[in-house]
Amino acid sequence: MSKQVVNIIEFPNLFNILHEVNHLFEFEMFNYGNYKDFIEKFQPNITQNSVIIFKKDNNTLLQKKDLIKSKILVFDSLPLSLEKIIDQINTCLIKQKYYSQSKFAINSYNLDLNSKIFSDKNHKLKLTEKETEIILLLNKDKKAKNIITLQNEVWGYSAELDTHTVETHIYRLRKKIKETFNDDDFIINSKSGYRIKKLI
Repeated sequence: MSKQVVNIIEFPNLFNILHEVNHLFEFEMFNYGNYKDFIEKFQPNITQNSVIIFKKDNNTLLQKKDLIKSKILVFDSLPLSLEKIIDQINTCLIKQKYYSQSKFAINSYNLDLNSKIFSDKNHKLKLTEKETEIILLLNKDKKAKNIITLQNEVWGYSAELDTHTVETHIYRLRKKIKETFNDDDFIINSKSGYRIKKLI
């Protein structure tokens, strides 16, 4: 697998901050002064595992058809919490790694990341993008994920998003799985948060 890459466009302050601690990361970083420079140098490798970062006020980049939505992170101007920035970069890179695969098994189910179809031998369930991302995050390890973790890693940090939105998405996802597969234990809720029940 090719090395994961973080591309920072028209955000030199952020690049300088991350560059100072780049020994902590497993990904490569590149700094681009403008969008044209980025396209000229990066375009041949745009399908590789990568993240594209730019400022929130740079709306022109959001309108470009050749940018893949799942690769994009948009931040407000600095100062930002370095921990939150790194968490979001790592989460985005994890998504890229997953999306580089077409299908993979979770317990007795298969998840097709391209079609967002969750299935077993007899049934199929169409998932939303958020539902797919929730399952991917919960399946990442055995540790339960609390509401704040889900909020930050699936939706990205947002002051406007309340925890009720996250809980509602989880509730609807569990209900859909129950109705389609008669499985009430796929996503388990505990005091520590949510996790996927692992089969022994």
